[in-house]
This record gives sequence, structure tokens and C-alpha cells, in this order.
Amino acid sequence: MADPTTRKRRVTYLLLPAIVAAVLVLGAFLYRASRQIEQVRKLSVIEATLSLANEKADRLDRMIIEQDNAIASLVDVSVPHEVAQKWLPTATRETPTVRAVLVVDLSSRDGQVLGFASRSPGPEDEAFRRLVVHKLRADLQLNRAPADELRHLHKTYGAQSYLVSYWQRSLAGRRFLIVAWHDVARLVHDVFPRLFADQSGKARVAVADEEGRPVFGSSVRAGELTVGRPFPTTLYGWRISVTLTSADELGERIERRRTLELVLVAIACVVLIVGVGFVLIAVEQERRLSAQKSEFVANVSHELKTPLSLVRMFAELLLSGRVASEEKRRQYLEIMLVESERLTALIENVLDFARVDRGKATFDFVPAELSEVVQRAVDVYRYRAEREGLEIEVVGAELPQVRLDPRAIELCLINLLDNAIKYARGGGLVTVRVAREGELAALSVEDHGGGISAEDQRRIFDRFFRGRDARDARIRGTGIGLSLVKHIAEAHGGAVRVDSEPGRGARFTITLPLWRGPLPASAERAPG
Repeated sequence: MADPTTRKRRVTYLLLPAIVAAVLVLGAFLYRASRQIEQVRKLSVIEATLSLANEKADRLDRMIIEQDNAIASLVDVSVPHEVAQKWLPTATRETPTVRAVLVVDLSSRDGQVLGFASRSPGPEDEAFRRLVVHKLRADLQLNRAPADELRHLHKTYGAQSYLVSYWQRSLAGRRFLIVAWHDVARLVHDVFPRLFADQSGKARVAVADEEGRPVFGSSVRAGELTVGRPFPTTLYGWRISVTLTSADELGERIERRRTLELVLVAIACVVLIVGVGFVLIAVEQERRLSAQKSEFVANVSHELKTPLSLVRMFAELLLSGRVASEEKRRQYLEIMLVESERLTALIENVLDFARVDRGKATFDFVPAELSEVVQRAVDVYRYRAEREGLEIEVVGAELPQVRLDPRAIELCLINLLDNAIKYARGGGLVTVRVAREGELAALSVEDHGGGISAEDQRRIFDRFFRGRDARDARIRGTGIGLSLVKHIAEAHGGAVRVDSEPGRGARFTITLPLWRGPLPASAERAPG
């Protein structure tokens, strides 16, 4: 059965695809909703445009029908020859688009014209009279509608468009046809600009004939949101088209808004996914740190146990009195001393690291000889090196004094020597070198062991980190020594670096600024 930590990790990693799927579903839903909102907005624009087109077309039809009704009230079929006398005096004011009115006797075989009146008599009027009698009367729906119903005919004869209004009357058993001829040219040039003009500039109106040729207004550009419809009852052969001038701008605004909404949805999805990713990364880092801390505790416990066991074992041997020679007694005491010093160094390492981790580490800076600090640290580890079959060689150069905390730098060198001895067993020689690099003092520890891989070199100064080779070889360590070295070096205004190739050993170098000028008599204290 998986432990609770493993179960939590599985749940955490399962949450990511679930959240991503939920985000994608939400994004798809919002995208669909955005498209639907866009369609609703376009539909509202189309409805508004259609309403305006209907209003324009109906206005023209009402105007023509009002004129037809005016003529119907004036024409008396009992005295058809008086049409001109009754209509012409008010024609300009009451029926401005009607050019001529005639009364035809439908009871006669040849359709005799009983009355005719024209606002501008001329050859065209006679041609219209003949057109009504010989051609146009055949196209009128005289037998399909009630006798007194007002109807209209819009048709082209001889390349000329005609619009006529007609209705029938009965008297004494005879049927009469009243025809009103509307001047299409006058409608286009005088009435259309007045009826279809939009003073607000929010719409454009165009009228096209039955073949699609523009009769009034400008042609419609491709891509414009235009609604067209035929005139209901009068100029039904023609088509009126209405374009909202704000339609393009409105369409662009709709598109910009939709794009903005989609971008916001995408950003929200990305932020959510990235946030979940960061949470998972933080959880994984916390898990690794927890595992490293657990390993650190185990390593420290092991490191403490070994010297304590040695000290206890040799102490029991000495107390039992079974050590015969003074030389053996002295050897055992030296081992106990070395192991106790090693134990002390380990404890100080842990305490110093704890202070650094809490941000409470302090250093006492004084001018000191770096070579003296190096010699003290080497003396501490010389016996252990000899026991491991290694030789520590100190190569020094004459340097000015360095502003440092002797105990802290000694701790750095002890950590580096401890690593060199552990990882360079059989390497023969460990070299401690003091040199000058420009205005810096360089302290390096070089071994001839197995070296460090390039991957491990990038993280070797991280706390609790231990290289793969060290774990595979089961070499004891806490993983805090090098991170402590880095912190101390940087606190001194310097740095630490590693140069290594697998199989060719490793060299760790600490650089410290040289001391220039006098210091106050009292030692400086600086936070780490």
C-alpha cells in the first residue's frame, strides 16, 4: 500500500490534468457564448436595418396611396369628361407625382377613353393613352379583384418604367376603369431625396431597378451590413436597400469586443494553468526539501554516532585496564582526541548552518594572516589524512593581511578538507594553495579523486544537496558544508567556485578581498 505522502503526490498530479480540462471546457463554453452574443448583436443590427428599410418603403407607398385616394374622391364616372376640371386645380398640391388621369369604359369593345387629363400635355400623353388601351389593360388584374379595390401596376414598356394606380367603378350596368399615371422620373428625382434622406447621417438608402441597376443612392460596398426588400404595393419591381453607416463601426466594435473577451479568457486560462504549475512546482520543491531534511537528519545522526562510538569504545578499553603498553594507551587517547575534535567540528557546522538558515549569523572581521588560518585547519586534519593514506601539501605565497573572521575561514577550509579526504581516498595528495589573484586572495583545496559531474556542479552549493556519486558510493555527509562555505565567502565580500572534470579530481577556490588601510582597534561585527 502506498504511503500517505505518495498518495498526496498522486492526488496532486491528478489535479493538474483535471484543472486543465476544466479550464479548456470553460474556455470553450465562453468562446461559444461569445460567438452567440456576437450573432445576437448582428441580428439586432439586421433587425434595426430591416425596420428602417420597411419604414422607408412603407412611407413611399403611403404617399402614393394617399394621392390615389385623393384622385378617387375627385373623379366622378357619371361625368368623366370633367376629370380635368376637378383634378388639375389641386393636382400640384394634392397629387404631385401624378402626371395624368384617364377614365376608360370597360363595357365598350375597344376600351373607349371617356375622360383624360394631363398636367403637362404632350406626345408622351398620347402614347400613354394608346398604351393603356392596347397593352397595359391586358396586364391589369381586372377580373381577379373586387371592382372598387385600389391596385398598382409597375412594369417596363419600351425601356420606360411605368407606375400606374387603377381601380374600377360601376354605374348603370356599365364598368369604368380609372387610371392614375405616376411620373417615375419625378419620384426618383424629387420624392426619393426627400423621403429617403437621413439627416442624422446614420443610414444610407439605395434603390435599384428590376435588373439590379442603381436608380437612387450610392451602390453598396462589399462587406457592408445591408438589408434590402422590394416595395410592398407600388414600385414592387424595384428594391430598396438600407445600410446603417454605423454598421461597419458597430461590426468592428463587436469584433474587437469578442477578440478582447477571447484574449481575456485565454489569459485567465494561461494564468490559471501557470498558477497550478507553480503550485505543483512549489509542492515538489517542498517535498524535495523535506526529503533532504530527513536525509540530513539521518546523515547527521550517523555522523555523530560514528565518532561517539569510537570514543566510547576506546574509553572502555582504557578503563578496563587491558591496554598493556603505554604506546597503545597514547594511540587510543590520540584517536579519542581526533574523533572528539571531529565531533566538535560537526556540531559547530550544524550550529553555524542553523544560524545562517535563520539569518542570525555574525562574523568578527579582523586583519589576519591567511597562511596562519590555513595552517591551523590543516593541522586539525593532518592525522586523519595520514590515516586515510593521504598527504596534505600546503603551498603558500606571501600575501598582505586579509580582512576576515579567522574562525569562519578556518571552518570553510575544514569543510573543504573533509570533502577532499572523503572523496579522494587513494588519490594520494591533497593540495592547499594560497595565492594572489589581482586584488584578491585565493585559497584553494585540490584533490585527485573521482571529480564532480557537470550536472552536480550546478547544484553543489545548494543546501542539503549531495551529488549522485556520493550517494552511490555511500559516502557519509550532511549536505550543508559547501552551502556554508558559500555563505561565509560571500559574507566576506568574496566568492567560491569549483573546477572539476570527472576522473580528474576537483579544485574548490575561495577568493577574499585583500585588506587595504587601517582598521579600528575594536573588531568589526557584521551580520552574515
